[in-house]
Formats: sequence, C-alpha cells, structure tokens
Amino acid sequence: MGEGSRKKGFCGWFLVLLVAAVIAIAVVITVRKRSQNSEPELGPVPGPPGQVQKKYGDALKIAMQFFDVQKSGKLVDNKISWRGDSALKDGSEAKLDLSKGMYDAGDHIKFGFPLAFTATVLSWTILEYGDQMQTVDQLEPAQDSLKWITDYLIEAHPSENVLYIQVGDPKTDHGCWERPEAMTEKRPLIQVNTSSPGTEVAAETAAAMASASLVFKSSDSTYSSTLLKHAKQLFTFADKHRGSYSESIPEVQTYYNSTGYEDELLWAASWLYHATGDISYFEYVTGENGNDFAKFGSPSWFSWDNKLAGTQVLLSRVSFFGEKDTSNSASLNKYRKTAEAVMCGLLPKSPSATKSRTDNGLIWVSEWNALQHPVASAFLAVLYSDYMLTSRTAKLSCSGESYGPSDIRKFAISQVDYILGDNPMKMSYLVGYGDKYPEYVHHRGASIPEDATTGCKTGWKWLDSTDPNPNVAVGAVVGGPFLNETYVDSRNNSMQGEPTTYNSAVLVALLSGLITTSSVVQSFT
Repeated sequence: MGEGSRKKGFCGWFLVLLVAAVIAIAVVITVRKRSQNSEPELGPVPGPPGQVQKKYGDALKIAMQFFDVQKSGKLVDNKISWRGDSALKDGSEAKLDLSKGMYDAGDHIKFGFPLAFTATVLSWTILEYGDQMQTVDQLEPAQDSLKWITDYLIEAHPSENVLYIQVGDPKTDHGCWERPEAMTEKRPLIQVNTSSPGTEVAAETAAAMASASLVFKSSDSTYSSTLLKHAKQLFTFADKHRGSYSESIPEVQTYYNSTGYEDELLWAASWLYHATGDISYFEYVTGENGNDFAKFGSPSWFSWDNKLAGTQVLLSRVSFFGEKDTSNSASLNKYRKTAEAVMCGLLPKSPSATKSRTDNGLIWVSEWNALQHPVASAFLAVLYSDYMLTSRTAKLSCSGESYGPSDIRKFAISQVDYILGDNPMKMSYLVGYGDKYPEYVHHRGASIPEDATTGCKTGWKWLDSTDPNPNVAVGAVVGGPFLNETYVDSRNNSMQGEPTTYNSAVLVALLSGLITTSSVVQSFT
C-alpha cells in the first residue's frame, strides 16, 4: 500500500473515532440532562431537626419581636422597652374587651381581616415547623403572640352572627402622629352581621380559630375547644350569609378592599377539615364549591386577600399524607396539580416561570408592600418541598421539565437571602438584622422618643424629623424595593417603608422552614 493510501486510511479512521467521540459526548450530556431534569435526586429522608442555619435562626429571633412591638392592650412581660400599655378601653362602647390584638402597621388601627390572616399563618407555621422553632427557643414566643391575637378574636365574636372587624377610624388615626400609649381619640367599632355580611373576614377568622385550635389542643384543651366552637359558628355565618364586606361596608375599601370571598370559604373549610376530621368540610372543598371557586389550573399569589394558593398547598398535604379514601379524590388531585403549577411559576428556570421578578430574581408583583408576595411565595415553596421530601416524592413536572424538592427550596432561599441583604442595595429589609437596615421606618411608635409628650397634632414634627428613629422597630419587614431594586429610606415613604404585622407572619413562617431540616408531621392531630 502506498503512502497516499495509508494517509487516506488514517484520515478515515480518525473521522470514525471523532464521530464516535462526538456521539459519546452527546450521550453523556443527554444522560446528565435527563438526570438533572427528569430524575432529580431526592436526598436523604428528613428526620428530627438537624443542624441550625445560624443566619436564619438569628433572623427568626429578630422577626418574632415585631409582634411584641405591635401589641395592643395591657402588656404582660413586655420585652420592648419603648412600648407600654395602650388602647385599654377598646371595645367598651359595645361592652367588650377588645384591648388585645395587634396594630396593623405603622398606624394604630386593628383591621380584623389581615389580623386574622396573621393568626392563621402563625398557626400554620407552628403546626408545620414547631420542632424547628424550638431549636432556637422561638416556639413559646410564637404561641404567646398567637394567643394574644386569638384572645382578641374570641372577644370580637360575641354572638354567632356578629363579628367586630375593625377598631379605630382610619381617617382620625391617620390625622394624628402619636405614640399608641398617648392616644385619646375615640376608637369606633365596625361589625359584620346578617344585614351587613362580611363572608371573607368571617371565613378568615374561622380559619384562624380552627388552625389555632390545633396549636393549643395538647397544651390547653379547653381553650382549643373554645376556638373550634367559634370557628364552626363563624364558618356557618360566612357561608350562610354570603356577601363581601367591601360591599356591605364601603369604607373598608380604602385600606383592605377584598377582591372576593370565595377563596376564604375554601381556606376556612380546609382548616376546619384538618381541625375536626369532619368529612363534610372535605366534601365542601372537593364538591361543587371547589369547582365553582378554586380556579383549578390558574396559579395565583398568596396574600392577606387571596388564599387560593395557600389552600392548594394545604390540601396537597392531604393528597400527600391523607387516608386513601380522601387522598385519591379526583378533585383533591386538581388542588395538588394547581399547587404544582404555582411551584412551576416560581422556579426561575421553569418553562412556565413567572416574569414578575426583578433583575436579581426577587418576585415582584406590587409597588406597594412589594415584599409580601416573595415572602409568602417562598413560604409555600418551602412547605411544598418538605411535603415532597417527607412523602418521598422525587419530582414535579413543569411543561415537560422535571424539578425536585431541592430546586424548590433553592428558590425559597434565594428570596429570603435577598431580603436579608443579598441585594443591590446591600441592605437588610428586616429591621434589626445585619449591619445595614432601614433607619427611618414609617412607624409612629418607633419615630417618637419614649419620653416625648405629644398630642394628636403636635407629634407631626417627629414624622418630618431628619434624625433616624429613636426607637428601633425590631423585626419589622418594610415594604421593600421598587422594581428597579432601589429603596428610599425616608419616614414619609410609606409605600416602601411601612411594615405590616402580616408581612412579619409570613417571614416568620419562611424562616422557620429554613432554620434547619426535619420531616413534616403527616397529621396535625
């Protein structure tokens, strides 16, 4: 054979080897891609609480303190040096003691709708992650804060079809800048009843009572039974006398306008099913009401106003861990499938990922109180990932791509890390955490020196003061950044700088799920 033939033969074999190598590499890449997307690694079976993630434990201890900052009434074992007794006569015009509860935000109104949501979320957190909270000594403080709210809610429900849903007049309250301890203005009451129904607020309060009854069932069975009795009565009232409180009482539209009550009915019935085991509540959510109200297949944002995503995740728990006669329900499967759609929307690399994000990955839906949606979404994500891990469910499918529990948890971590300072402002949006956090929080009590003597009108100078707040509203979660990821730290900037009690509840929930890992309980009872 000549030299030219040998060269041609060598080139031929080289091409064959090259093609074989390319095919081999392609196979390896395909296999790896399939292993990453189609068959995510499940990880070890969670057990008792593991090693504490210090930064999340520290953040939880701080976040919990905002509930003490917001307390109304005669304070017991007060841990906030600049707070004192306030609103001791709330409810007196109706011969009720409505002095407890918590103020809503930087003002001094008690809005029953978001306050009940705060209680429901706190209860859910304790039920799912109480063992993890205990590792950093935050379980008892959480139970105490919850009871401070539920004591108030019990008083606010003096008869089966009457619920007091607001204390204080927002116009009067917002016309003053003063410490809550110095309030002298009249604080009128608003109620819902059969002639002025408020299905959403009554149902949310039922959810709060039902979930809290589970929290206190083992420690105080009498109190638990009282809560459950109120929950059942309130749900019956809400369902039998359907009507939005925004229509019955138009003045509530200014601050906590409801977009509908159907989600709260499903949410409350779901909690009552967990609290009682009564199959009629299960049938309520899986029957005609579910078909009419659940908006199956349409992901939504979990918030004080919309409970559908929360209901879908809560009922997924039944699908993961329930008895066969319930977990195999076709309607229940629709809730779980919609919960999966919520998760797929949150995962940043999912084909159906929401575009409602900042450039650095924070979920961003609303200019006002921007952090409520990323925090609430991340809490649901942690829960769902833990349901998957505990039930040994390896993956969920998002338009053909597969993701595991670790992917969902990674998303949740990205949101909380952003809030704690991993953001373009290099600022923690949790007041009191880290080296840099907002110093001009829009909060009356925090902005006025403890020893200052002010009346309704004379306190406005403290709003306009150029000095940082003399009191730290420790644990406050401010409204958050604009879409361009900037934050203006100004006391007059209530859009970004005003904290809310319910934002703290969902952040406490999120942090409690992240401080360590453990199996979730398969039943709340």
